Amino acid sequence: MALARPFDTLLVANRGEIACRVIRTARRMGLTTVAVFSEADRDALHVAEADVAVAIGPAPARESYLDGEKILAAARRAGAGAIHPGYGFLSENADFAEACAAAGVVFVGPPAAAMRAMGSKAAAKALMARSGVPLVPGYHGDDQDDAALAAAAETIGYPVLVKASAGGGGKGMRAVAAAADLAEALAGARREARSAFGDDRLLIEKLVERPRHIEVQVFGDTQGAVVSLFERECTLQRRHQKVIEEAPSATLPEERRTAIAAAARAAAAAVGYVGAGTVEFIADETAFYFIEMNTRLQVEHPVTEMITGLDLVEWQIRVARGEPLPLAQHEITATGHAFEARVYAEDAGRGFLPSTGTIRHWRAPAAADGVRVDTGFRAGDTVTPYYDPMLAKLIVHGADRAAALDRLAAALGRFEVAGVTTNLGFLQALAAHPDVRAGTMDTGLIERDLDRLVGAGGALAPADLAAAAAAVLAREAERPAAAPADPWSPWDAGDGWSIAGGRRRRLGFRLGTGVHEAVVAYGRAGPAFEGPEGAMPLRAVPRGDGRLDVFLGNGKETVGAWWLGRDLELATPRGRLRLHWIDPYAGEDTGGAAARAFAAPMPGTVTRILAAPGDRLARGQAVIVVEAMKMEHTLRAPADGTLAALACAVGDVVPEGAELAAFEADEAAG
Repeated sequence: MALARPFDTLLVANRGEIACRVIRTARRMGLTTVAVFSEADRDALHVAEADVAVAIGPAPARESYLDGEKILAAARRAGAGAIHPGYGFLSENADFAEACAAAGVVFVGPPAAAMRAMGSKAAAKALMARSGVPLVPGYHGDDQDDAALAAAAETIGYPVLVKASAGGGGKGMRAVAAAADLAEALAGARREARSAFGDDRLLIEKLVERPRHIEVQVFGDTQGAVVSLFERECTLQRRHQKVIEEAPSATLPEERRTAIAAAARAAAAAVGYVGAGTVEFIADETAFYFIEMNTRLQVEHPVTEMITGLDLVEWQIRVARGEPLPLAQHEITATGHAFEARVYAEDAGRGFLPSTGTIRHWRAPAAADGVRVDTGFRAGDTVTPYYDPMLAKLIVHGADRAAALDRLAAALGRFEVAGVTTNLGFLQALAAHPDVRAGTMDTGLIERDLDRLVGAGGALAPADLAAAAAAVLAREAERPAAAPADPWSPWDAGDGWSIAGGRRRRLGFRLGTGVHEAVVAYGRAGPAFEGPEGAMPLRAVPRGDGRLDVFLGNGKETVGAWWLGRDLELATPRGRLRLHWIDPYAGEDTGGAAARAFAAPMPGTVTRILAAPGDRLARGQAVIVVEAMKMEHTLRAPADGTLAALACAVGDVVPEGAELAAFEADEAAG
């Protein structure tokens, strides 16, 4: 049984939005709050919000947030009687939970035995089988030899899913369609699992095609009571990472909703569960199967809070104090529908590569009836390569699913971030997808419709091109206050008029791999945008804080336009775009040369080099693997050709944009 006793000081062994969220509840309950921070987080929001803050080491998580001894030393220094681990980091580390108990510190989480039972996917599935919980066919054995795993995959039948036995969050997970792809998938999954969890054991399961991902929030107390708090739909995923979640599921028949909740309670009872946990299932049209149990608070717990009106962190703290659960099963009710969208610093147009840098502008939707934002960031903060790139969670509630989804779409449109690339535009497109609107999605939807969702290779709307052109004009019109324009000087005139008459200017913008052109004509009446409907007067009036009123013809719209060098973050009523303004006088390459070099997509560590100088490469062949933000990113040959030279070695820490290799494409491929 977990150590449970009263305490008045709580240390939060985490960072970012979850640390801020726990601190908020703890303060409301009258507790003194203690934050811990690495060197990279010295000025972070969670540090500012806590009553006390303690430094715990260098930026890399293994030297700070994952160092249990440093966390306990910080608790002793601050006089904390309890530690809340949040999620990730040490939240599912049974050794750390035991170390807390040995030190006389309450671990706000389940007993170490429950974590061990459920922390190993293989052991958990064996326990669930004995408890009568339905399982996906698979191999969960101790023999981890490649040959044994390959034989298991053949027995199960392709396609299969390779998964890390420890941990979650999509780390160490690979879908494998055919036997020829298994060896590479096993190697990659092992490396990623070892890096993320310190455990490279794997299991193999039958890949359920077109499934839905359903999870049930459970809670247990030290008196032996276990309850469930309805289910969450987590089907919208990318690379096995949840993107948008909702509660309750809109498609579960009532009898299956009852059955899946009962199965979740049985799973929790089987391990003597205490505290907050989540039992995860995959489901198709006829059945559901146990996947795993997460022995911690989940990222998406706010949607459950929105429909139940309960504070799950408060429940965690009360249970950790030894109190009984606040409500019995029959007293837990749900009202309406809720969605959560995860806002990440990542570039959807570049394969969702994480984005780093300083946030120059931040405006979240105002917290109001039915809208909530959980975040650990603000303007001026830096997004570093050391941690997960999630910036915030946008949570909304509505009377029904349609109302909640409308509220989500509206709130996404009011969320403004500049300085780092975000997935806000992608989230808007996903929320508007017809299958999402209809509730007919499955876990493969994002991958199937990825080009549509990120706008890859698509046309740029004329109104968006006009807005981008207006942003350039507004930028060029900015003048230092000490040097006002002379209204009578021809040298200060910005109307483009010349003695030979008006002129036309072509403005190029790169969006993903495509280049789009806006034509602006200048005359005595000012600039005009040449669009499909002819030339229309174009004018930009700055409103401050990066906003522009764009007047096009007889119409007007307000857009957000934030610059980082020549990259333009553009937010219009139609969505968000990250454009690069191509300067014709800067000798910028339009794409040919860039395709012949391997550049680091973001700051990271080179973990594997799969070719040597002089090797012949086929288009798409893996060459260099870079690990960043707990995920592997594989650089592949852009065409048939030859690896001319290497400029990196395994173990090198490389900055974004660093050229890692030189590549010579075949003439036919160039």
